[in-house]
Amino acid sequence: MTTLIKGGQVVSPAGAVEADVLVDGERIAAVAAPGALTGDETIDATGKYVLPGGIDAHTHMEMPFGGTHSVDTFETGTVAAAWGGTTTIIDFAVQAKGTSLLSTLDKWHSKADGNCAVDYGFHMIVSDVNDASLKEMRACVDAGVGSFKMFMAYPGVFYSTDGEILRGMQQAREIGATIMMHAENGIAIDELAAQAYAAGRVDPVEHGRTRPPELEAEATSRAIRLAAVTGAPLYIVHLSASQALAAVAEARDDGQNVFAETCPQYLYLSIEDLAKPGFEGAKYVASPPLREKSHQADLWRGLRTNDLSVVSTDHCPFCFKDQKELGRGDFRAIPNGMPGVEHRMDLLHQGVVAGEISLGRWVETCSATPARMFGLYPRKGVIAAGSDADIVVYDPAATQTLSAETHHMNVDYSAYEGFELTGKVHTVLSRGRVVVSPSGFSGGAGHGKFLARALNQYLN
Repeated sequence: MTTLIKGGQVVSPAGAVEADVLVDGERIAAVAAPGALTGDETIDATGKYVLPGGIDAHTHMEMPFGGTHSVDTFETGTVAAAWGGTTTIIDFAVQAKGTSLLSTLDKWHSKADGNCAVDYGFHMIVSDVNDASLKEMRACVDAGVGSFKMFMAYPGVFYSTDGEILRGMQQAREIGATIMMHAENGIAIDELAAQAYAAGRVDPVEHGRTRPPELEAEATSRAIRLAAVTGAPLYIVHLSASQALAAVAEARDDGQNVFAETCPQYLYLSIEDLAKPGFEGAKYVASPPLREKSHQADLWRGLRTNDLSVVSTDHCPFCFKDQKELGRGDFRAIPNGMPGVEHRMDLLHQGVVAGEISLGRWVETCSATPARMFGLYPRKGVIAAGSDADIVVYDPAATQTLSAETHHMNVDYSAYEGFELTGKVHTVLSRGRVVVSPSGFSGGAGHGKFLARALNQYLN
């Protein structure tokens, strides 16, 4: 059976063009001038954009953290992603110290297999750097996992020393993999946090005050220097601070294989949210923390200049009740993470509405670039013959108000409660199957398939 999506504007990084799209089974069969194609069924996209499905390259479903775990399962999280126009997620398999990378990968496969509503891949978190785990990195690449996250933060949990990072980067350079880095100076941050607690400063806003932008910038610069020494490709995750962005821009101007992402929370929220009265600020605790609003203009500029290449969510939801509340009386015990996988496409479209980014850049940062960055292009990230029929029909004129009462994420609050947005998903196809339409959700757990990824397609 074929499906014709007609009357819309097909959007790519180059902009929008009027075209019809023919879907045959799970793939796009043709893209042609309006009226040139016919299909067994028709989706009317008149007045709407036709986009490649969004790719969220940074999610944490069912992630253990701080004695609890993120509340979205692979099923609920991918259903929410679909509602928001994201048709692929790349989640993180989290190595616990004393375990192997391959056993960790098997564990995450068991969590996701048969439960996902959209397609998915994995990155690997390397938290136990030793000869065995370094050797296993090559086996992970062979298994379709070519990106490895390391941490300069969270001493005693995920933290790696500079020497361990160096070894990880050397192995990545050898096998063609990309090192992803959580770049904050965790040693200094823990000391500042301990001093704040000892002085009786225990409210959620202290999470932001004890993780200053200078310590994100310092770690970012250090990671870039280590990558230069080793020749490894480096991808800075969830960049939040102007100073860190400046370090990335300098490295890119020098021709180094350094890339970075930011997240909607850093574009729209600020430390003022962390400082909300009572314990409300706990809802906004994530790392790196929300910054002063002055950083936001620089991040939007970074998206325009491509010094920020990707927008991901770092979706890691913890309920306010019973989970975030673990940190009452001690901000250090608040689980780090915020929900967002459902709203990324809409929030970035609001950037188009506001004139911060172009229509093409919206699609580039949310779909085309993550597809290339993480070895999925042209199967994903483009509306073209032969590509998977991951397609979003998007109504740029519709309006919506974000709220926990209406979102589909498995969490009891919205970080964007009351945000009024222009633009909304109308219809979503995942590999040719309509999973979201004006009639509701018609997908299901088990439709999503694991994506064995190739290596970074941007490397010099």
